Amino acid sequence: MGKSPERLLRDARRGKRAAFLDLVDEHRLPLFRFAWRLTGSMADAEDIVQECFLAVLRPDCGFDPARTAIRTYLFGAVRNQSLKCLRRREPAAAPDAADGRTPEADALRGETAEAVKAAIAALPVTQREVLLLAHYEQLSLREIAEAMQLEVTAVKSRLERARATLRESLAAYAPRAERTI
Repeated sequence: MGKSPERLLRDARRGKRAAFLDLVDEHRLPLFRFAWRLTGSMADAEDIVQECFLAVLRPDCGFDPARTAIRTYLFGAVRNQSLKCLRRREPAAAPDAADGRTPEADALRGETAEAVKAAIAALPVTQREVLLLAHYEQLSLREIAEAMQLEVTAVKSRLERARATLRESLAAYAPRAERTI
């Protein structure tokens, strides 16, 4: 097994290029997905992730491995940069990837994916962040709380509200149960 992320960061800060590249390889994709889902822009997501990795190398970086894991710290940094980006502009629609077997199935999947994307985008940003970190990036409630600097109970509450709102918004896409009288 390779070096710990904290060791990679320490080595990267000392100028070891391979350590930095290993750190980036380990964390870039989930951070990119999170930034992309928050901003709706692949270009912005790339910029945000790159800036976060460069920032963690700077001597004035606030990362403390005794307080939190590097993964959690980076998700928090990406979240903060994404929020700054969103404040500067209106969110753009994220691109849709289609992989259909038939035109009908492809159209239905596309319609459903667009409805889910729109429903998630319509959530308040505080709920959307928690939902994306929990469901798409599979962070624990504790990790989300650390990344967002919240109490775990607040994370749970936001996640429950987000799920309830999505259930209501997407009810038309849920399989309908047959009624028996």
